[in-house]
Amino acid sequence: MAGPLRLWSCGDLLLFFMLLETLCEPGNGQIHYTVREELDKGSFVGNISKDLGLEPRELAERGVRIVSRGRTQLFSLHWRSGSLVTAGRIDREELCAQSARCVVNFNILVENKMKIYGVEVEIIDINDNFPRFRDEELKVKINENAAAGTRLVLPFARDADVGVNSLQSYQLSPNLHFSLDVKSGSDGQKYPELVLERPLDREKEAIHDLLLTALDGGEPILSSTTRIRVTVLDANDNAPLFTQSEYRVSVPENIPVGTRLLTLTATDADEGINGKVTYFFRNEEDIISKTFQLDSNLGEISTVQSLDYEESRFYLMEVVAQDGGALLASAHVLVTVQDVNDNAPEVILTSLSSSVSEDCLPGTIIALFSVHDSDSGENGEISCSIPKNLPFKLEKSVDNYYHLLTTRTLDREEISDYNITVTVVDSGTPPLATENQIFLKVTDINDNPPAFPHASYTTSIPENNPRGVSVFSVTAHDPDCGANAQVTYSLAEYTFEGAPLSSYVSINSDTGVLYALQSFDYEQLRDLKLLVTARDSGNPPLSTNVSLNLFVLDQNDNIPEILHPALPTDGSTGVELTPRSAEPGYLVTKVVAVDRDSGQNAWLSYRLLKASEPGLFSVGLHTGEVRTARALLDKDTLKQSLVVAVQDHGQPPLSATVTITVAVADSIPDVLADLGSIRTPINPDDSDLTLYLVVAVAAVSCVFLAFVIVLLALKLRRWYMSHLLQTSRGRLASMSTSHFVGVDGVQAFLQTYSHEVSLTADSRKSHLIFPQPNYADTLISEESCEKSEPVLISDKINANKEEPGVVQQAPPNTDWRFSQAQRPGTSGSQNGDETGTWPNNQFDTEMLQAMILASASEAADGSSTLGGGAGTMGLSARYGPQFTLQHVPDYRQNVYIPGSNATLTNAAGKRDGKAPAGGNGNKKKSGKKEKK
Repeated sequence: MAGPLRLWSCGDLLLFFMLLETLCEPGNGQIHYTVREELDKGSFVGNISKDLGLEPRELAERGVRIVSRGRTQLFSLHWRSGSLVTAGRIDREELCAQSARCVVNFNILVENKMKIYGVEVEIIDINDNFPRFRDEELKVKINENAAAGTRLVLPFARDADVGVNSLQSYQLSPNLHFSLDVKSGSDGQKYPELVLERPLDREKEAIHDLLLTALDGGEPILSSTTRIRVTVLDANDNAPLFTQSEYRVSVPENIPVGTRLLTLTATDADEGINGKVTYFFRNEEDIISKTFQLDSNLGEISTVQSLDYEESRFYLMEVVAQDGGALLASAHVLVTVQDVNDNAPEVILTSLSSSVSEDCLPGTIIALFSVHDSDSGENGEISCSIPKNLPFKLEKSVDNYYHLLTTRTLDREEISDYNITVTVVDSGTPPLATENQIFLKVTDINDNPPAFPHASYTTSIPENNPRGVSVFSVTAHDPDCGANAQVTYSLAEYTFEGAPLSSYVSINSDTGVLYALQSFDYEQLRDLKLLVTARDSGNPPLSTNVSLNLFVLDQNDNIPEILHPALPTDGSTGVELTPRSAEPGYLVTKVVAVDRDSGQNAWLSYRLLKASEPGLFSVGLHTGEVRTARALLDKDTLKQSLVVAVQDHGQPPLSATVTITVAVADSIPDVLADLGSIRTPINPDDSDLTLYLVVAVAAVSCVFLAFVIVLLALKLRRWYMSHLLQTSRGRLASMSTSHFVGVDGVQAFLQTYSHEVSLTADSRKSHLIFPQPNYADTLISEESCEKSEPVLISDKINANKEEPGVVQQAPPNTDWRFSQAQRPGTSGSQNGDETGTWPNNQFDTEMLQAMILASASEAADGSSTLGGGAGTMGLSARYGPQFTLQHVPDYRQNVYIPGSNATLTNAAGKRDGKAPAGGNGNKKKSGKKEKK
């Protein structure tokens, strides 16, 4: 014993414990559990938290869950105890059919670590299924001359259980002629056969009823029975015989429906009906009858539905050949289904991160997924790949699981999101592929400062600009997004000419627009150098600077300043001296001027604006030199006055003038002598202008005098005509002449108009206007209407004073004739002539006078201003509300003055723009006067 102890006490014990620790470490190898079928829901299977090395409470915290592919969840996790329990009742026969070992595999995912653990649960069978025969009764025929040892194939029973719980034995009810023999097939199935022990005698016993019992080996033992009726036939001593005892055929799973798989052949040496062979399936399962068809006469087996390798890889069936004498022969047929690549691989996404930061480290796990192909062999071999130009890779995990990892740092500004195509291809012919899209968004970090399109900017602004005007706009772009791309602008502050920069310009922090805060003067400030800063809103913020040169452009805002000739400071007038002997081109003086502007605004040109002697002097356009244009003559005056204009080339141009006095003499004493001898010129040409002015004044005076005379003559004639009208008013003498009352009861006042005289001496449009006053309800004579003159009736004329002499009455105008309905009278029905004379009917005349007097009385006491309303003549108050103008004849056009064709006109006609009823020949002329 000492020897072995010394061996284990050395390094072997350390190695043993290290190996044991490795084997016990969670996550290595498969986790194996066993559980019996048909347990209730929630039954304990295993302590999964212990096997994972976690506490029960950590299962939920770490996101532990079961991941299974495409099947019903059979197990679940109990969070409190950390145990794996059943999710429902488990039927082993439904799950694994006749498999000797039933194992359920699934995976446990630890979410926070993205680790997968394989779990294997073995389902233990219990004896919960009876052996079952297909038919409750089987009829068997046998010849009476059958020899001892003749075997009849009996139906076999099926037991869904496996192992010791499956079918174990058969028992035959006691009888004198038959015994039972059980054979085991290559598939492990037990096939019972009925063996004839003694010869049969049909005449003694034609039918034998037997009972066959099938028993399993479970605890307790379960059994089932079927009845066998054996019919003894007449002699048929040859049974059918197959060419081979077992037929095998292999077909691909994609063969068309109705394809003939093979033909069975059995022969019988007998003749007649005993030699005719028919074929049929025996003991076939439902799936056999649904999938295959057997021709009973030809023995051909064909498909009635498509085959599927993934559902069943082979089919085993028994075919029986029977002759007419009830002799049988059997053969087994094995149909093997070959797999074809008819299933595309599947991609199952287990876990996915939809977004990742652009500063993540290489090797960051993006997704976890598994792949599967239902085909087998090469058709089920899968390869998984992604495009090579992406910064990602695939890393294989356990049990066909893959990790999607980053291979390098990401840049959101280069690519903001990825659409990763995972391609899974099998190795079949032709290969099938499946593509799955994984969308990944890259989140932004503030890793890019704002950038200006240009390294520097230059702009300009004209001087004298208004305050607050927009000067320039800068824009910076930040390739980041969100708050990291929000750019604000500012100006670097410094002092310029003793004032801060912020007093000159400002910038909008959001738009980058530069504004001028004051009006610039080119003569004081010509340029500004600015530094614009663009800063984003990230954390921490990043910024960029750019220089901006602002130039002030000159405007033409300064007039030229004349330096020479300068005005004397003592108040005297400067005189330039020119000898009389000066030749043409003699330099008299030079005008010198400057302009504070620059450029073309300071380019000056000179011109002679005014000269007392035109053509005697000239001025150089660009030099300003004043020179004689011709030789001086004796008639040229001693003193010459020149006005020289200096103008710049700005827009608009500005100018200044200077007056130059030139004395024509050889010396100063000569100047004084010439001044003393100056006299008034007697040459008629020297006084032409004065003569023209005198003639013009005289002509204007004559025209004005003629106008006054004409005006006085018209006034006298007008007064004379008014006097004639006053003498002819016999019946209206008692009425006040200050106003006349119309038949509508409205007072009409005389209006006074002034005469407008417009006369100018130098205008061809001198005119004399006598506007005609617009009278309402006044009397107008025919003569005055023809002359377009208003009739004036003075308020001061005494009605009692009458001028001597009789004025002959003029005949009435034929235009004033009325129809019978319009004549004066009670109803317009009075008979008379068509001359339109004053009515002779005493009743009508008295009614008209009464109405006029009543209206005049109302007008005098002020009660008829609104009276009875329009069209009542103020009479509704006297004669009742129903009395209106509709009840009174219209006499307004029939009232006239004896000796004249003038009639009373109503104010409404005037207001409506109608011509007065004093003759149709003066309508147009009176309209013009009224308009004026």
